[in-house]
Amino acid sequence: MEFLVALAGIMMVNIVLSGDNAVVIAMASRNLPAKQQKQAILWGSAGAIGLRIVLTLVAVILLQIPYVQFVGGLLLVWIAAKLLVEDSGEENVEAGTSFWAAIKTIIIADLVMSLDNTLAIAAIAKGDYLLLGVGLALSIPLIIFGSQIIIKIMDKYPIVVYAGAALIAWTAGEMMLADDKVGPIIHGMIPGWLVPAVITIGVVALGLWKKKNQKEKAVD
Repeated sequence: MEFLVALAGIMMVNIVLSGDNAVVIAMASRNLPAKQQKQAILWGSAGAIGLRIVLTLVAVILLQIPYVQFVGGLLLVWIAAKLLVEDSGEENVEAGTSFWAAIKTIIIADLVMSLDNTLAIAAIAKGDYLLLGVGLALSIPLIIFGSQIIIKIMDKYPIVVYAGAALIAWTAGEMMLADDKVGPIIHGMIPGWLVPAVITIGVVALGLWKKKNQKEKAVD
């Protein structure tokens, strides 16, 4: 059951964080003929996924080093907040004018944008390589085939984005507590559950406040 819950968490993170990556793939290949467009998406995605797997494995190893988990937790807090308060910038992706240019753009853009996915997935897996492998394998169809579906889901059901951000925020708090050096200090001062709870509430509240401000500006 714990395995399935963690796997569901990895899938949720990928659904929320892979939307922009999938759009990048579509944007980068939009100027190619239809036949080449499909090939560029396939090969560009394959290259990007290969790099993502390597990055995730490296992240799992790095997270075992003292203090790195705490710093990674802080970074995850920023990623969760950014997910709710910033507009995505995929419109600025340069479309490739040739087959190989499109593939290069897809791989580079996806690599840069996958750093958040990589860290979040590694944090949820907690060193379980089987869970990591299954989670990444199930994520591949999301990236290659699910671009428009992911975007439509998030547009129609904003709660998915908030749920994903909350999951990432909670994971960030757990990462901080799991750090061999900082974790015991925090446990000695306050109840452990309070850290992820406060971080999660803070991130979601920030997102709701930002959304409210955007609505008020739109009315004005």
